Amino acid sequence: MLQNLKQFFDRNILAGGQNQGQEAEHALQVATAALLFEVMRMNGELKDVERHAMTAAIRERFDLTAEEMTTLLRLAEEEAEEATDYYQFTALINRHYTPAQKEQVVEHMWQVAAADREIDRFERTLVHKVADLLHVPRPAQFAARERAFRAARQSAK
Repeated sequence: MLQNLKQFFDRNILAGGQNQGQEAEHALQVATAALLFEVMRMNGELKDVERHAMTAAIRERFDLTAEEMTTLLRLAEEEAEEATDYYQFTALINRHYTPAQKEQVVEHMWQVAAADREIDRFERTLVHKVADLLHVPRPAQFAARERAFRAARQSAK
């Protein structure tokens, strides 16, 4: 998956006629979206409610075109089984995001995990692993989780 996503970055995001700032922003958006997809597929089921939470988080946070969103999701689904490392995504995010933006990524990951109101150990482990790779302190991780859970409870009403 990582190789195909890198090719997607190179072909569709970085190779365009955009300036470097726009290129970096798009690459960051796609990297973050890929992490959200990983949370969705982590428990082995691609639930509609989690897919909705993932796409809602991407649309809320990022300025991806419909074509970029569709292509990213298709690539991620085709290659999800090959994912073994999140470093290329977290390294990019670490270089360019502020601590608050990294915390927001973690919050979005918790939102996807909590969308079906069942957070299993694999989802929990992934979110904590990525949060640690992003150098988000534990208190900020817990705060992000609580905000995501509160939002999930409110959307259930």
